[in-house]
Amino acid sequence: MKPYKDRKLTETSKIRVFKSNVDSGELQWHRDREDRLIEVVQGDGWKFQMDNQLPIELTEGQVLLIPEGTYHRIFRGKTDLELKIDFI
Repeated sequence: MKPYKDRKLTETSKIRVFKSNVDSGELQWHRDREDRLIEVVQGDGWKFQMDNQLPIELTEGQVLLIPEGTYHRIFRGKTDLELKIDFI
């Protein structure tokens, strides 16, 4: 079972929601098979970390590029986190 729910928008984009009560142990380091452009739609207190970098706080409207094959993870926040994901 995945720690999020997805809602497809188009063939190349979706909305992903992580609940605020997700088990932190489920938010593990991982890599994606394609480049992704991530936009933070909403969420308070969540953090994002790329391999060999310090975690950064996620803010509404923020856009991140996650290159294919790059290790990354998120840290649980106070409210639900909603992301718009575009495959590029």
